[in-house]
Amino acid sequence: MSDAALRDGERTVRTIAQTALDNEKYFCDLDAVVGDGDFGYSLARGFGKLTDDWDQLEYDDVGALLKRTAMVLTSRVGGASGPIWGTAFLRAGVALSGNPSPSGADVVAALRASIEGIKQRGGSDVGDKTLLDALVPAVDALERQLLAGEAASQALQAAAVTAREAAEATKPMLAQRGRAAYAGERSRDSVDAGAIAVAVIFEEVSRAWSPTSV
Repeated sequence: MSDAALRDGERTVRTIAQTALDNEKYFCDLDAVVGDGDFGYSLARGFGKLTDDWDQLEYDDVGALLKRTAMVLTSRVGGASGPIWGTAFLRAGVALSGNPSPSGADVVAALRASIEGIKQRGGSDVGDKTLLDALVPAVDALERQLLAGEAASQALQAAAVTAREAAEATKPMLAQRGRAAYAGERSRDSVDAGAIAVAVIFEEVSRAWSPTSV
């Protein structure tokens, strides 16, 4: 087991959790435009439980940590978000199971597994105005940077920029899934809350991985 790899995984998951907690109201406000307005609360409830129970989590590698995270989110996050985010972490965890020191390519493969899980669970795809519209381009950017030989910090920075641009680009889209879909043409007037959440998470994870933070 690589202690460094496990610490990296812990740092990333803790950063995601803290981001959900710090942005609870912001994510709720975004969701309230055409949705239920509880997206931020749901995420914060799940990741808050994860943070509270962190010392009781049992895991010995990154894959197991991600699977434990999935279990907490699935049980605590309400609405449609629980199954979606739980599936994302579960698929990533399964992809990294038994891998003591994941490479950049392994991480990309895990993220791709998460994407496929989200598509299957939500019956959605890129263009439906969901978190996938930010997540897929961000992972594509991450992979391109890593294949080009960039350091993880630089690759994450590029992914964060791409996620933000892609999330903002959901504004004119017509929502095809979730509560926002019931808003019809009115859904074109706002960004997707899930896509923005993905962008904010990538931005915060990028900061956590910057050379000055490590």
